[in-house]
Amino acid sequence: MTGKTHIIGGIAASLAFAQITHYDPVILLCSGTIGALLPDICHGGSKIGRSFPVLSKIVNVLFGHRTFTHSLLFLVLMGILLNAVGVGEAISAGFLVGMVSHLILDMATKNGIKLLFPLKVTIRFPITTTTGGTAEYLVFSGLSVLVVYFGYDAFSIYFQ
Repeated sequence: MTGKTHIIGGIAASLAFAQITHYDPVILLCSGTIGALLPDICHGGSKIGRSFPVLSKIVNVLFGHRTFTHSLLFLVLMGILLNAVGVGEAISAGFLVGMVSHLILDMATKNGIKLLFPLKVTIRFPITTTTGGTAEYLVFSGLSVLVVYFGYDAFSIYFQ
């Protein structure tokens, strides 16, 4: 998936999560968007990889693309790190929700992900798409509709 699809996926997931929690939707939205981009730190051409090129290169050399940073292990370690740093529950939750949305979207691609890293098994959905293709455009459109739906509900409290 492209960066814009990951961003809209992170926003949709964060706003949906805001519906079932007491966390501030603005905090979830911001941290979820960053979390949705974070797993692609292993790819130098990604939005986050271009922002942190040295770190991206190091992670790519050590692990490759769609392996460690696209795994449950990375998700758990990030949860532990965020908790240890003490960024707050809402920020941690947003980051993790955004990261999960990223993993789910990448499982819908032909290449899949190494969700169970360090095991070398590739996980992908039975029906997949190519990055940047028509199906991804449809996914992006559907996620955009969800953002409007969940966003209206999440932010309606500010307009009463």
